[in-house]
Amino acid sequence: MLNIENFTTLEVNKEHLKTIANLLTTREIDLTICYNHTIQRYNREYRGRDTPTDVLSFPLNSDLIEHIPLGSIVISADYIIVNSKALGHSFNDELSLLFIHGILHLLGYDHERDSGEMRAKEEALIQKFNLPKSLIVRTEES
Repeated sequence: MLNIENFTTLEVNKEHLKTIANLLTTREIDLTICYNHTIQRYNREYRGRDTPTDVLSFPLNSDLIEHIPLGSIVISADYIIVNSKALGHSFNDELSLLFIHGILHLLGYDHERDSGEMRAKEEALIQKFNLPKSLIVRTEES
């Protein structure tokens, strides 16, 4: 199940996000879409970084009980708007990319520490949903 709290004016394709979530997990996910000032507060409070970011994932790390939620994802609408315009795709595509990235972190993937497993999984999902370049690939290219 996907619970979405949208604190922005963006019109979100909820069914598409639910399809992505249901492909990856049967566990509940909370998704919050907010603006930079809110995600910056979370980033400062939970990661010690006083700057806005595109996506944050907060796994609950409870693999023992299947009905416990997987965790929460927070995504910045400001990043969605800027990146979708700069890269020439829809904001729902950008939201989907960030959502996939966030879910993979909830599932335990870590592109900063693994040997490419998260990148490969992200690429496979991007191809499946016909999305533009992944967040990891864009970061590697810049």
